[in-house]
Amino acid sequence: MSDLKIAIQHESPGDAHTIERLHERAFGPGRFARTAERIREEANLDMRLCLVARIATLVVASVRLTPIRIGTTPSLMLGPLAVEPAFRSRGIGRALIERVMTDATALGYRSILLVGDEAYYGRMGFRRTGHGRIQMPGPVDPMRVLLWAVDDAARDAAKGPVHGDYASAAA
Repeated sequence: MSDLKIAIQHESPGDAHTIERLHERAFGPGRFARTAERIREEANLDMRLCLVARIATLVVASVRLTPIRIGTTPSLMLGPLAVEPAFRSRGIGRALIERVMTDATALGYRSILLVGDEAYYGRMGFRRTGHGRIQMPGPVDPMRVLLWAVDDAARDAAKGPVHGDYASAAA
């Protein structure tokens, strides 16, 4: 990370409006039409795994995770991850992801799924899932379906259709 004094904290209810504006700037109005958003609509966020990065009181980045099932296997869907444009390329997104990976593992999760750029997320251990192994509920580029798993057994268990998991969401 850079020389900025970044504090990573759990998202609070008062952050919701700020995070929504951040998502608007980062992803634009088309963000609601994405397949990943369909999955997020099926479950509540796991607030234990929703984080913000602050510089003083300013929210400069956010990451959220939603409990899902891949087939019958509990997992998480990472996203959105958003960093204010002026603060990109400073390691803030990576710091958020590494923190949620550690926290998710401590909570017993063994894998995290996302739709994103392997060149970026691959540096943190996310890998393509293989054509047809994981089925998303809508059109998605299979080259962008990425999975991080704690070990090979967890990676092997992550197969089948993806859907939100209300039963696993924690407030």
